[in-house]
Amino acid sequence: MYLAERSWMTEEHEVLRDTVEKFIVAQITPYYEEWEAAGIVPREVWEKLGSCGLLSPDIPERYGGAGGSFTHLAVILNEFARHGYAVFAGSMLGVHSGIANHYILNHGSKEQKQRYLPSMASGETVTAIAMTEPAAGSDLQGVQTVAEREGNGYIINGAKTFISNGQNCDTVIVVAKTDRSVAGSRGISLLMVDANSDGFTRGRNLEKIGLHCADTSELFFDNVRVEGDALLGTEHGGFSVLMNELPRERLTLAIGSLGAIEGALNWTVEYIRERQAFGQALSSFQNTRFKVAEMMTEARALRSFIDDCIASLSVGALDSATASMAKLKSTEAQGEIVDSCLQLFGGYGYMREFPISRAFVDARVQRIYGGTSEIMKEIIARDLLGR
Repeated sequence: MYLAERSWMTEEHEVLRDTVEKFIVAQITPYYEEWEAAGIVPREVWEKLGSCGLLSPDIPERYGGAGGSFTHLAVILNEFARHGYAVFAGSMLGVHSGIANHYILNHGSKEQKQRYLPSMASGETVTAIAMTEPAAGSDLQGVQTVAEREGNGYIINGAKTFISNGQNCDTVIVVAKTDRSVAGSRGISLLMVDANSDGFTRGRNLEKIGLHCADTSELFFDNVRVEGDALLGTEHGGFSVLMNELPRERLTLAIGSLGAIEGALNWTVEYIRERQAFGQALSSFQNTRFKVAEMMTEARALRSFIDDCIASLSVGALDSATASMAKLKSTEAQGEIVDSCLQLFGGYGYMREFPISRAFVDARVQRIYGGTSEIMKEIIARDLLGR
């Protein structure tokens, strides 16, 4: 059951959705619990995703992608989330396919595009974005990782944490301060660092309350040297790159949230139709019926908003404030609706064998990463009211 067919869906999108579902059934579902226990998705899964064309759907064919639009990526993210695999919709594909490859496509040199994008599409290269630090999260003004000029290159020193794809990554887009003489977000640059570089090390695969098989890591840079061609975009212009790409990042998170809501409602409707209490199906009780009606209405309205955002982004017209609204509303709704769905499962909702329990813990981080709900409110307020 889908909340509604998207206004932009075509037969091509339907075929893609079917491809994703078949991939999930064959390549994800039989192994997911094993990966959750291990705390990581095996590296070879990336290449399987690539071989099915699921890693770069909206990257031009000349760089190894499928040549589609953002709507194709939206179908993929929604389907993984709807089936309860938030790790794929968010930290894996959300970072690699939704964000990193567009940093390179939109701001990279010709050589960088040719070097990285085809292997990212095939799954041969997995990317991570090293932004967050122990003392700098949503506020990039606190970045302490530095990249100092040496000859025609840079020497990078610093530490990052909470980095998605940190254990599996082959290349890291590092946010670093290249001009310490200026304050705040000025003087920040983005640098491409290959994981086999001297001085680059991975720390722990961090344990989380949810998204257990997402490899979320500490990364360390100890006198890591990169050449000048590692600079992504302009020197000291990294903050502008980050800001330009934030609408895409926040919308990918919103799409994942909406897909997770859709999946949770599907499981809940199926369960309450079958579960008996006091000699009748749970679905016959007024409280249950009204609660489901409320949740479905909320989700259906949210679908219309997100679809409008998807259409806007596809033509380059989605602004930062609207994307922040989408992220704020969808992630907050996800937390509320999934919690209500779990309540309708009763004690079984608290058991790990039921997917609603995983959906509950996986949902919590959605209001944190990609910019907290509080940061989203500030961005929206600044757009409406000024500083």
